[in-house]
Amino acid sequence: MKQTSRRNFITAAAVITGASFVPNIVKATYETEDTPKSTTWDLSWLDALKGKHKQVFDLGEMELRVINNWLDAYQDVFQIPSSDLNAIVGIAGKAFPINASDELYRKYPIGEHWKLTDPETQKPAMRNMSLDGGKTPADQKKTVRALQARGVIFWQCDKALRRISRDLSQKVNTPEAEVYEELKAGLNPGVILIPAHAMLIGLAQERGCTYEALW
Repeated sequence: MKQTSRRNFITAAAVITGASFVPNIVKATYETEDTPKSTTWDLSWLDALKGKHKQVFDLGEMELRVINNWLDAYQDVFQIPSSDLNAIVGIAGKAFPINASDELYRKYPIGEHWKLTDPETQKPAMRNMSLDGGKTPADQKKTVRALQARGVIFWQCDKALRRISRDLSQKVNTPEAEVYEELKAGLNPGVILIPAHAMLIGLAQERGCTYEALW
């Protein structure tokens, strides 16, 4: 009986010990894998997120002030330049106008559809007011081009873009597929088209990015 008990104990201990190593093995294997390869989407830019601090800003409002403040705070408090930081502005549907070029504003009723009024004309915007900003230096820092110059990445969700294409196609009486191709081609230079907003937020977090929702 004692031998049997001892044998059972050793077997059980081996099973428990082996099981305790499984999570570590799986974790180690997972952490050494590169971003899964895709034949239709280039996600290799995720591998370049090597900043000391990284954050995704899930943008649901037409305001870029917080991203600028985030960069400035690290500079002011820790003397970390923006070149050592990774800030990503994740855009799906609500903030799409930030990613749209002036050409798209002129061709499609973006200002009217999103209820964006140009302060200079007091009419629906016919230009991307987030691109270059206002007349003061403080306003000009909170713009797409100023943030891109500091290394900030802007993405656009493709699924949201297709939904937007459907909505705008009804307003301009143009085939949805044609509108989609024009919207895709008319994104601001540097904007990365990504397959799905929720998916990329997860992939970015797996790369060490923190997350902030701006709604």
